[in-house]
Amino acid sequence: FLNQYTEEEARKLGVVGWVKNTSQGTVTGQVQGPEDKVNAMKSWLSKVGSPSSRIDRTSFSNEKEISKLDFSGFSTRY
Repeated sequence: FLNQYTEEEARKLGVVGWVKNTSQGTVTGQVQGPEDKVNAMKSWLSKVGSPSSRIDRTSFSNEKEISKLDFSGFSTRY
């Protein structure tokens, strides 16, 4: 699900953060940026994903306004 497709979409939208596969076969991560761009990324993660992914369910939590970004880019963590 992750790899270059998620990073590419994040860069295209202009959001920062990270994403990572879990041992349970799910994905976790953090996305930061302007609200409209974060919403666009959430929509992409919920409906599109990478070509080989199967999206059963998405859950977004801990949403809040921040005064500055904690990340300078978007990366895949291992």
